[in-house]
Amino acid sequence: MKVALDGHYGYRRLVISSLPSIGMMLVGSIYSVVDGLFVSNVVGTTAFAALNVIWPAVMLVGALGLMVGTGGSALIGKTMGEGDREQASEIFSMLIKFIIVLSVVFMVPMLLLMEPLARALGAEGEMVRQCVIYGSICTLGLPAFMLQMAFQSFYMTAEKPHLGTMMSVVCAVTNMALDALFILVFRWGLAGAAAASMLACCVGGGFPLWYFSSKKNDSSLRLTRSRLERAPILKTCSNGLSEYVGNISFNVLAICYNLQLLRMMGENGVAAYSVLLYYSYIFAAVFFGYNITVTPVIGFNYGAGDKKELKSLLRHSWTLLLALGILITLVSELSAGSVARLFVGYDAELTALTVRALRISMASFVMVGVNLFVSAWFTGLGNGKVSAALAFIRNLVLELGFVFLLPAIFGPDGIWQAVNAAEVCCLALSVILILRYRKRYGY
Repeated sequence: MKVALDGHYGYRRLVISSLPSIGMMLVGSIYSVVDGLFVSNVVGTTAFAALNVIWPAVMLVGALGLMVGTGGSALIGKTMGEGDREQASEIFSMLIKFIIVLSVVFMVPMLLLMEPLARALGAEGEMVRQCVIYGSICTLGLPAFMLQMAFQSFYMTAEKPHLGTMMSVVCAVTNMALDALFILVFRWGLAGAAAASMLACCVGGGFPLWYFSSKKNDSSLRLTRSRLERAPILKTCSNGLSEYVGNISFNVLAICYNLQLLRMMGENGVAAYSVLLYYSYIFAAVFFGYNITVTPVIGFNYGAGDKKELKSLLRHSWTLLLALGILITLVSELSAGSVARLFVGYDAELTALTVRALRISMASFVMVGVNLFVSAWFTGLGNGKVSAALAFIRNLVLELGFVFLLPAIFGPDGIWQAVNAAEVCCLALSVILILRYRKRYGY
């Protein structure tokens, strides 16, 4: 099924069009959660903490695929809006090649530096060994992982979001089945979890390579002969810089949270934060899925010069995301106890700590959707600098600052309040930026 980028997007069309991408992101987040459930309940707290100590470092490289995917989608969508679909396919093909080159360039140094990296992130003793095992296997899967992340955005630009949802389901089932086989049957521990994830990524990154180059492809994009060209690659990286900065910021932030929590609470603090992250992944996936849908639509209408539709997209998106944020916050508060018991119910003290962390931190989701959308908005308009600046300030200035400031004032609970304080400040900045640039873009 194709979803066209042109035409008017009211509330109903925005919701219906974004459901496949939201489903794709939700499924992807859920199978990451399943990894955590298997590791925490079967392998143990040390392995669970190790997974979440080393994973942000792997994501710092893997998120380059997201950068190329989101930035490239905006550029390709604009090119399609200008009526040049052949050029759009050439750019698409070039960017896929670029991702493969990037992944290979980073793979070897990551493998060589895995142990010192784990120690630098605060791991000690047995946790170092577990970090090296998990991180090394994930690094070997970087090409497939980065391609999978990029294609999440390209499916919508190709007007085939339902294909992305289908592939997410296939990858999720593959990952969960392999988790059960490798961890429960073969008893491979954390290595089994890493192997299951990367093999699922091989499916998610390999299938679209075949599809977009095959005769069965009936989408708006096709893999063709192309060569790497500096200008579109730089434009793509500039457009997608906000998503990469946002992801870097998120993972650097996770590293700092882990360091603070190891210092204040030990392994239990990292385990509680890990549960918070997994639960946040599920809800954040809704917002990311919406943004994947709307970013190429923004780019298309910007390329077509339809300022009336841009204004409508902005107004409708803010209303939808604010309402959704309130609903998500209510659900997360009511379900905090059940989620904590699902992950760490084997330890009463850790369960109580996790419930408290969830109930304090998840209040931020009232504002998260709107703040993430404003970053995607400027990406769609081709203004990667503003988008990147907002993502940088949101995570590496505001939340990172509060991670170190608030515990000094309020004690251990202060670390769980950091995200709430950051989102409030970021919301004010988002409003200022939208008003500041409305004349330039005419929305």
